[in-house]
Amino acid sequence: MKLPVVSGRELVKALSKIGYEADHQTGSHIILRRVNFPHVRVTVPAHPAIAKGTLLAIMKHVGITREALLDLLHKRH
Repeated sequence: MKLPVVSGRELVKALSKIGYEADHQTGSHIILRRVNFPHVRVTVPAHPAIAKGTLLAIMKHVGITREALLDLLHKRH
């Protein structure tokens, strides 16, 4: 199954539902920090469409599956 096309802002909103909050922004990259321990940081590009490889790397880093991402985005088909 294919990954959805998702913008940086949509991904930030989705990750906020699982305990990440925007820490700061450097240029076109938003740095998120997990609120609870461990305070994992993840960088999300604030682009109109995140590249598939980048999206997969972010998903792996935060430990979510494609299905979980779709649930967070409310785009389950």
